[in-house]
Amino acid sequence: QVQLVEYGGGLVQAGGSLRLSCAASGSTWGIYVMGLAWYRQAPGKQRELVAAITSGGTTSYADSVKGRFTISRDNAKITVYLQMNSLKPEDTAVYYCNANILRVGVRDAYWGQGTQVTVSS
Repeated sequence: QVQLVEYGGGLVQAGGSLRLSCAASGSTWGIYVMGLAWYRQAPGKQRELVAAITSGGTTSYADSVKGRFTISRDNAKITVYLQMNSLKPEDTAVYYCNANILRVGVRDAYWGQGTQVTVSS
């Protein structure tokens, strides 16, 4: 089994920055990591896609974070990052990483446990 472990959440003032990391561990031999993404879920709201990156490095962002957040990946470390700048109180949420992984011709989606990001005004 593959596990995704997130790091880097916390409390920050508006205008500040945080960097989230998500690393794959466990049974990673022979896997091919396809798309990676970050989602977030605020209290009382549905989970939403924040940013995504393909295996080829093409990125996409939600309109609400364009120009402030940057997603990147390190394929050798099987890690995805989310650099968050100019944070706003409305960015407060639990952030989850997501990975689409191919193993022996079977594709599965994996989720991290979530990390809390709180932005104070």
